[in-house]
Amino acid sequence: MFAPAVKTESKLRMAIAGPSGSGKTYTALAVAAELVPGGKVAVIDTEHGSAAKYADLFKFDVAHAAPPYHPDGLIKLVTYAANNGYDVIIVDSTTHYWSGAGGVLDLKDDAERRMRNPNSYTAWKDVTPIHQRMVDALISVPAHVIVTMRSKQEYVLVEKNGKQVPQKMGMAPIQRDGFEYEFDVMMDMDVKNVGHVTKTRCPALTDRDFVKPGADMAAILREWLTGAAPSQAPAPVVFTPAANGKTAAQPAADSGPLPDDELTIEEAPAAQFIPTAAALLETDMDTLKARLKALGYARIPGKPAERVAAYRRLRADMGAADDLMGDVAGQPLLVTVDATQPGREYQD
Repeated sequence: MFAPAVKTESKLRMAIAGPSGSGKTYTALAVAAELVPGGKVAVIDTEHGSAAKYADLFKFDVAHAAPPYHPDGLIKLVTYAANNGYDVIIVDSTTHYWSGAGGVLDLKDDAERRMRNPNSYTAWKDVTPIHQRMVDALISVPAHVIVTMRSKQEYVLVEKNGKQVPQKMGMAPIQRDGFEYEFDVMMDMDVKNVGHVTKTRCPALTDRDFVKPGADMAAILREWLTGAAPSQAPAPVVFTPAANGKTAAQPAADSGPLPDDELTIEEAPAAQFIPTAAALLETDMDTLKARLKALGYARIPGKPAERVAAYRRLRADMGAADDLMGDVAGQPLLVTVDATQPGREYQD
C-alpha cells in the first residue's frame, strides 16, 4: 500500500501578483524564456495586449481573451495550448476570470438573481465548482504554468477611540482566497520591480527577494524541477464493452508517451473527466455524456488509465482527433506576436 517516495520531474506552477507597473507580465515572460530555452511559450492575454509590448525581447505566441471571462473559456485556451505542444502557458491575468465581466463574481451574482429567495451561500454552491474546474485545469495541464494576478490594497477594521476604522494591511491578490496555495511558487511584485517569494515548495527560493526576476530565478526553478528521475505514465487500459452492457478493462501494450490531450485526461481528477473531455473534443457536456453512455459506460472510470481509454473511444466516435479548439472563424486561437512596438521594460 505504501512505498518509498521518489521525486520525479515535474512542471512548474507559479503565481505572480502585483499592482499595475510592478512587472508581472515581463517577469512571467522572462522566467518562461529561461525555464525552457528555445521552447514554445503561449500567452493568454486579458490585459489588452500588454504582453505584445515585449515581443522584441521574447518569442511567444498570444491569444487575446475578451469578455465574458467565463472560467470555461480559460480551460479551452489552456487545453488548446497543451494539445499544440506549448512548453509554457502564461495566463495574464487570472484576475479577469474572477472579477472581470462574466467572471466568477458575475456568475455568482447571476445565480443569486435567479433564486426565488436570493441566498449568497447557495449561489456559491453553484459557482464554486466552476472556479474549481478552472483551478484543476491550471494545475493538471502537462505544461509549465505561470499565472499573474492584479493586487489591491487590503484593509482590516481596527478599534480606535471606540470606533471601527479601516487600517492598511498591505497588498492582496484579486482572486479567490486561497487560490495562491495551489501553486509551487507565489511571488509578490512591488512597484520597484522587486519580487518577494511569499510561498514556495522549492527550498532554494524560501524567503528570497529578486530584483527584476528572470534568468536567476528560472535557473533555480529549472534545477529544482528537473533534478530527479523522469516521470513515467502508467500503461493505458483499453475498455471493451461486455455482453451485459458493462465495460471490461484490458491492459494495453506499452505504446510510449501519451499524446498531450490524453495526458490532460490522465492528470485530471475523475470528477473533472466530463468537462475536460468536453473541452478537448469541443462539444457540450450533455452530448459527451450521451456518447459515453452509448459506448457502454454506466459511470466514469475510476483509474486514470481507464479514463484515457474511455477518452480515446469518445475521440474516435466523435471524429475529433485533429484540429481541436479552433475558434468559430476557423483561425488559430494562438498567433505569433508581431514585434511592431519597442519593448518597454517592467510595465504591467
